[in-house]
Amino acid sequence: MAKHSNIDQPLSFPILIGDIGGTNARFSLLVDAFSEPREFPIVHTADFATINDAIQAGVMDKTAQQPRSAILAVAGPIRGDEIPLTNCDWVVKPKDMIKALNLTDVVIINDFEAQALAIANMPDAYREPIAPRPDTRIASRVVLGPGTGLGVAGLVHAQGKWIPVPGEGGHIDIGPRSKRDYEVFPHIKTIEGRVAAEQILCGRGMVNLYNAICKVDGVEPALAEPKDVSHAGLDGSDPQAVETLSLFATYLGRIAGDMAMIFMARGGVYLAGGISQKILPALKKPEFRTAFEDKAPHNTLLQAIPTYVVTHPLAALAGLATYARTPGRFGLALEERRWRR
Repeated sequence: MAKHSNIDQPLSFPILIGDIGGTNARFSLLVDAFSEPREFPIVHTADFATINDAIQAGVMDKTAQQPRSAILAVAGPIRGDEIPLTNCDWVVKPKDMIKALNLTDVVIINDFEAQALAIANMPDAYREPIAPRPDTRIASRVVLGPGTGLGVAGLVHAQGKWIPVPGEGGHIDIGPRSKRDYEVFPHIKTIEGRVAAEQILCGRGMVNLYNAICKVDGVEPALAEPKDVSHAGLDGSDPQAVETLSLFATYLGRIAGDMAMIFMARGGVYLAGGISQKILPALKKPEFRTAFEDKAPHNTLLQAIPTYVVTHPLAALAGLATYARTPGRFGLALEERRWRR
């Protein structure tokens, strides 16, 4: 089995598509380039010792059309022939997968590369505009996903192709600007003394921010789970939760604007992940766009860039399917990430 021979050759249909998270794994089967993917029930990772077992039980045993190749999106960098997963005991071993599942090809990419592939051609029905702007440019884009962590990826448009650019943008520094920021930030839990964006802009980060606001206000935190903070912030039942969502939207707007400038994302900035969908009413208030556009001396540039919340329930799978159908549209780097029989 080689990683480099015919590396750009299209995958063979039927193609198994997978989005592997820490808690759940989602799979679909793309029979050919013209069909819609066939979806399978969500697999709970804790129910299976290995990913091979999960694919066998969750897909192979449920269809007569067996996949010949697979493309999987996983959280974290892909290095070597054994790929450990974040927040899950599975280790993806592509060589073993090829043998055990009788595949000819396995491609493993980063989960936010899959999100980037998805926004190359996201239908209007699955993207909710925040402060609608004209969307007429075929130009580079950015996707951010506050969820378990903060995922970030660019989608560069160059030489007629979409090129996904994964990274660790969720771990950049974030700092205070306003008087209120300077009151709250000293109480944000740090990582070795550093306030990374992910310390605020994710599920646990939302709780971190809520606790800091309670500390400044001298009140005992009444909420301990991200969903409780977001619910109370939206319905107005907890003043500190209301401010948490306001500041969360502000800080997310600042980071989104930074990423838009880094990638010159004139094609738009997309907010993916479950949190963005759940707090959509808060993101549609002025705070997000105000912070997004407040990038002097480049305010005018940011004002022209559209922003969206991705509402597709299976965006990563949709992105992988788009790539599998039309790989020539994308400049996806497969070196060290494709294994063949």
